Amino acid sequence: MKRERLPSRPLPPAPIIPAKPYSSEVHGVRIHDDYAWLKAENWKEVLKNPAALDSSIRHSLEQENAYTAAAFAGTEDFQAQLVAEMRARIKEDDSSVPEPDGPFAYFTRYREGGQHPLVCRQPRDGGDETIMLDGDSEAEGHAFFDLGGADHSPNHRLLAWGSDVKGSEYFTIRIRDLENGKDLSDEVPHTSGGVVWLNDSSGFYYVELDENHRPVRVRRHLIGTDPARDEAIYEEKDPGFFVKLGVTQSDAFVLIEASDHETSEVWLLDRSDAAATPRLVEARTPQLQYDVEHHGDSLIILTNADGAEDFKIVTAPVATPGRAFWNDLVPYRPGIMILSVVALARYLVRLERENASPRIVLREIATGREETIAFAEEAYSLGFTPGYEFDTDVIRYHYSSLTTPNEVTDYNLRTGGRTLRKRQEVPSGHNPADYVTRRLFATAPDGEKIPISILHRREIALDGSAPCLLYGYGSYGMSMPASFRTSILSLVDRGFVYAIAHIRGGTEKGWRWYLDGKREKKPNTFKDFIASGEALVQAGYTSRGRIVAHGGSAGGMLMGAVANMAPDLFAGIIAEVPFVDVLNTMLDAELPLTPPEWPEWGNPAADEAAFRTILSYSPYDNVKPQAYPAILSLAGLTDPRVTYWEPAKWVARLRATMTGGGPVLLKLNMDAGHGGASGRFDRLEEVALAYVFAIKCIEGFQA
Repeated sequence: MKRERLPSRPLPPAPIIPAKPYSSEVHGVRIHDDYAWLKAENWKEVLKNPAALDSSIRHSLEQENAYTAAAFAGTEDFQAQLVAEMRARIKEDDSSVPEPDGPFAYFTRYREGGQHPLVCRQPRDGGDETIMLDGDSEAEGHAFFDLGGADHSPNHRLLAWGSDVKGSEYFTIRIRDLENGKDLSDEVPHTSGGVVWLNDSSGFYYVELDENHRPVRVRRHLIGTDPARDEAIYEEKDPGFFVKLGVTQSDAFVLIEASDHETSEVWLLDRSDAAATPRLVEARTPQLQYDVEHHGDSLIILTNADGAEDFKIVTAPVATPGRAFWNDLVPYRPGIMILSVVALARYLVRLERENASPRIVLREIATGREETIAFAEEAYSLGFTPGYEFDTDVIRYHYSSLTTPNEVTDYNLRTGGRTLRKRQEVPSGHNPADYVTRRLFATAPDGEKIPISILHRREIALDGSAPCLLYGYGSYGMSMPASFRTSILSLVDRGFVYAIAHIRGGTEKGWRWYLDGKREKKPNTFKDFIASGEALVQAGYTSRGRIVAHGGSAGGMLMGAVANMAPDLFAGIIAEVPFVDVLNTMLDAELPLTPPEWPEWGNPAADEAAFRTILSYSPYDNVKPQAYPAILSLAGLTDPRVTYWEPAKWVARLRATMTGGGPVLLKLNMDAGHGGASGRFDRLEEVALAYVFAIKCIEGFQA
């Protein structure tokens, strides 16, 4: 294993962010927010034009960046070494396996040294490729570039592509003529980035963002017309519901999907009719969720109706799609969560998960015969892609584990034959036998068993001496797959144990696992994570004070909460784009994500019980005079999801309140948003910074 001792230098004095007294009263409780001034009054303008940020706020943020740079002084060469290591594990000229669609097969690839993807195609039966879109070329001259959708038309003559050059997730859609490689004059701004084409390729549907950055409006654009006159096909009036577009695998219907975190509603559009109007499947009912597929005269619907907490599959006639006509096809089975279903011409393919382990189930429509694709490793990741085509006998699945690089396999549904199409290459070399992956279960305070996926070098001693990077998320029902990650090997090869805590708030153990980690039960998420850390200590994987916790976005909120609740368990906290100012954000209905988030966290303005629950754990509001572990917060100025002022306020309050420990560092990317740096190699620099921080936490910062 590799061992380096990092240079230790005295830190300069930390910046002092001025406190400007401000308070408000909610439900009879006085809320003090002395750093509220860091929220720019013109924050909406800043999302589109970062130069519009108030100079005093910019000065404070630049001070923070300078202090963080000083904290890492002397580690520049080691950071570069880590970047080189991680980059050496990436096949730089990598490409995806081509997906057939009619006369062509479509794929993306990277050139040697390229930061952004090339969107390509080649004749289906082989032949020379055509580069339809060169991401590196389009990114030139931009500090940030993110390619949204890149959707080819059904006649294969046009490519609709979206790009964001600010990091604020406002995507502009352009149309490329694939005959000459030039963009048409059509240019559609302020979208979510992707499109669904009409079957005759005469136009497409897209989702427009409103003035509050919310995806609320579906418009239809006809090629060659003025986008300013695009017809509005659907507009969502409830600010708590966001809109997205989908398409059935059969290509028969465009799907308009309106949802929050617990209720959904779907409208159908005939994809062959350029004048189609939406047709409702089933009106929204609180806590009723459903997704729609299509086969022949029937809709195939994945739903939680009738108490099917972990979901079931029903059918309904296309002519009468409402709930009164739903009939069970795959019944509800408690503890087996159906995650998705796709209808092909002769098969239904579903992905389901039981006790944190996924499997693919294949069902022959004519006979009802089923077979399963699953694997024997203790912890692994499995998913499938149906491709572009409906009348096919082949699906493509992706398998990996913490030790096994990703494998892409084509499975013939008719014959059962498997064809390995690609195994992820690790150019610098990787021997899975050098590593061990395990599944451990922690016991939460209420007796629940929390799965933990673990990776470590085979030769490490389980005597508590190893440092540990413990990752967690636990929100929105999102599960954290135990998939292969090349970058984490840079820590594991230096003796770290890497662990993923599959805590409540995700769906690793079914929908109940999610319900037990939201709203009034949100504190279970934090307790589960702390219990996971303690279980790793008890099992000898690490020891108290040698764990570095890591989480981002809602997982960054988790980081803030556990830092308040169990600071002595952790040597350090890495909080990426951390949602730490939960109470103030949920009280501000003008922020882009606030109304749709109320089902997840509760509405503290309207519900006093929700207010008091959030107040009890909101990281910013629960900073207390105690010693804190070292903390690194990473954020982006143009982030519309977790606004820059949340981590800035949190860091300021921590420094003003804590009695020891630290340091507390903020690195704010002034040219990016929620996802950080956009280039695949630029992103490695942020990862390297986090890993250097983790190592310094174990070695000890010199304050």
